[in-house]
Amino acid sequence: MAKAFKYGLKGITGYLEPAERELLRGLVDDVISMLEPELSSNEDPLTALIGLDMNVKEPSDRALLRLLPNVMKNDDAASLEFRQLTERSLREGKIGALRAAAMGLDRNELVLTPEEAKLWSMALNDVRLVLAERLDIRDEADADHVHAMQDWSQAEDVESYLALVYNFTTWLQESLVQAMMASMDRKP
Repeated sequence: MAKAFKYGLKGITGYLEPAERELLRGLVDDVISMLEPELSSNEDPLTALIGLDMNVKEPSDRALLRLLPNVMKNDDAASLEFRQLTERSLREGKIGALRAAAMGLDRNELVLTPEEAKLWSMALNDVRLVLAERLDIRDEADADHVHAMQDWSQAEDVESYLALVYNFTTWLQESLVQAMMASMDRKP
C-alpha cells in the first residue's frame, strides 16, 4: 500500500507498491503519448528550431485541450497565434516533467530532490487533468461524486475504476505538495 510523501532528513520520500508504480507508469505514458506532437516531414527547420508550429490547431480531444487550453475564450485568432508561438515548448515541458516522474518510478523507494518533487507535482497534475476530463468533472458536485468512490471492491465499470485512480493520484499529489510545503517551512 502506498505511503504518503513526507519531508525528512533524506528529503521528500514516499513509497509505492509495484502495482501502484505500474499503474502510474501507464498513466504517465498515456499522457506523454497524447502530448507528443505529430511530426511533419515538410517542417521548416528554422521554424522547428525556434519552436514555432504554424500548422498547430486547437486539439479536438477535450483532455488534450485541458492540458493545452486556449488563452482567450472570445478571440480565436489570438488564441491560435499564441498556440503557434507556445504550444511546442509547452508540450516539451510537460513531456519532460512526465518523463522525470516515470524515471522515478523505477526506484522502490521514492526519494525526491526539490526539483524532482516539482516535476512530479507537474506530472501528477497533468495526469489528473486528463482523468478529470475523462470523468467529466465540471463542478464541485461532479468532484464530490467522484470522491465518493473510495472502495476498490465496488469498482464495477470503467467510470468507477477511473474515479478510484483519480482519487489515488489526487491523494498522492496532495501528500507531495504538503511535503514540499513542509520542506520550505524548515529551510533557513
